[in-house]
Amino acid sequence: MSKLLMNLRRVPDEERDEVCELLEEHGIEHYLTPPSVWGVSAGGLWLRHDKDWERAQPLLADYQQRRYQQERRAFEQAHQDGEVTTVARNLRRHPLRTLAFLVAVAAVLLIALVPFITFG
Repeated sequence: MSKLLMNLRRVPDEERDEVCELLEEHGIEHYLTPPSVWGVSAGGLWLRHDKDWERAQPLLADYQQRRYQQERRAFEQAHQDGEVTTVARNLRRHPLRTLAFLVAVAAVLLIALVPFITFG
């Protein structure tokens, strides 16, 4: 019987493909299910045989650890290079957009709070 190895919700295509390649390298039969039309299911990566579960779990854990370290290094490098978006950088780069968002937030708060303030 098939067993779900990985839910594909918020999984980049690149990562999905790398995991499929890893499984193929180790001779583990698998298949993908597509996401549903209505967004109820995000799709999944399934193992064809239950017996492959014990082999696939450590492979996936090792892959995820390596990917985490790789992405963390890339993030830290981008942060050092000043490429990571922060609130302060957004304020400096887009002051009018930031001001517009602040005005919108203030307007929503006013609309929500005025009935309670003027009730008494």
